Amino acid sequence: MTMTHNQWQALPQLLTEFSKLTEAFIQSSNSRPVAGRDIAPPDLTLTESGIEFESLIEIFSKQVVPNLSTSIGPRYWGFVTGGATPVATFADWLVSTYDQNVSKGDGSIATSIERQAIRWLTELFDLPASFDGLFTTGATAANYLGAVVARQFAGHQQGINVAEDGAFALEVEVFCATPHASMIKALGLAGLGRNQITRVATQVGNEATDIAALESALAKSNAKGKIVIASAATVTGTNFDDLMQIRRLCDKHQAWLHVDAAFGIFDRLVSGSEGRTKGLELADSITLDAHKWLNVPYDCGIFLTRHLHYLVESCDVPAPYLVTSKADPDFFSMGVENSRRFRALPVWMSLLAYGKDGIRQWVSKNIAQTKQLADWFADSPDYELVYYGELNVVLFKPSGKDDAATTSLLHAINADGRIFVSPGSWQGQKVIRAALSNWQTEQIDLDIAKSALTELAKAL
Repeated sequence: MTMTHNQWQALPQLLTEFSKLTEAFIQSSNSRPVAGRDIAPPDLTLTESGIEFESLIEIFSKQVVPNLSTSIGPRYWGFVTGGATPVATFADWLVSTYDQNVSKGDGSIATSIERQAIRWLTELFDLPASFDGLFTTGATAANYLGAVVARQFAGHQQGINVAEDGAFALEVEVFCATPHASMIKALGLAGLGRNQITRVATQVGNEATDIAALESALAKSNAKGKIVIASAATVTGTNFDDLMQIRRLCDKHQAWLHVDAAFGIFDRLVSGSEGRTKGLELADSITLDAHKWLNVPYDCGIFLTRHLHYLVESCDVPAPYLVTSKADPDFFSMGVENSRRFRALPVWMSLLAYGKDGIRQWVSKNIAQTKQLADWFADSPDYELVYYGELNVVLFKPSGKDDAATTSLLHAINADGRIFVSPGSWQGQKVIRAALSNWQTEQIDLDIAKSALTELAKAL
């Protein structure tokens, strides 16, 4: 394919093929295998002159598309994966078309749209207007910012500007009970050390922080800087930490409180701000994901903090070509990337199109569907309900079987192609984990899943 200045003359053909591919994939999302089977790359070589567009489309449609996962579909229950609503999908198409670099506010409204989307998210989740933040690639990047900002806070307590002078003299201790893997990764990247975490005991029977154990650990600590990582909710049991009590302890011991609320924050739409996330509004910083329960395309996370000055101190690098206002910092001064995709647009359009009630509707539906699955596992002679935390994740295993059988069944379920689930561990045993967070999931999908699970368990 020859690249020329007038290649956009082929735009009608591009749009036609785009429409065919996207429509076919979306329309088949209820019927095609949920997981790709042949994930090896096509047997192709890089050429000098390239290939024609028609050949490119044929290779992609025949060798790539059939082996993509149907993660947009209603029965992709691995990890915590939202689909993508029609409005969010449409918005993401526009993001690529308009190709904005949302770094500075000069010359484009895109920066203002991101700021407005952040404000709307704080309103959606009933958080104080004192929270500010930005969009990230996901919870890992948001948790990294949480670690960096907490590190800057701890440095100030010791008269050290870590962003300017480094962390070599920093004395800090991190406390957490059941951190997400991305949080551990973030602490390592921030130089706080994966192995330097003080692990706090959990409550009996779940993953939530034991408040008495945390209080004891904080009281014993001689560290000049303290950081507490809390969960709302944990990734396996969907257990919520008592954020009010943890905030009390953080105030008492001058500790920073970061809350990983990647998907648990959506419980506020159902239970309200006085429910299981009560106290989230008192956190120093929060991580959440939009590509989970908000059902926008990957990738899309959000970092929020009540202490924007620490974030700017950590991320701002003055340069003549990057002049910014400290009163209203640009996004390159608030995050890792100087080059930033317009990932706020799908969120902005989704919030406008669906409103609070529309989003609350699919969150409530997924919770009810997960409860139905949990009840089915509890009654099934083929399965054992291991744990259900009353949100959108259920843990199960084959009845009376060992860990090896559980692993075999997991592989069989995903190879079957009717649903996709992921592994987990609970109280020392291997489990299978189903997480429902897709706006499209309906009763027929639960029926298909139950049928597949029954067949596969009997064949084990």
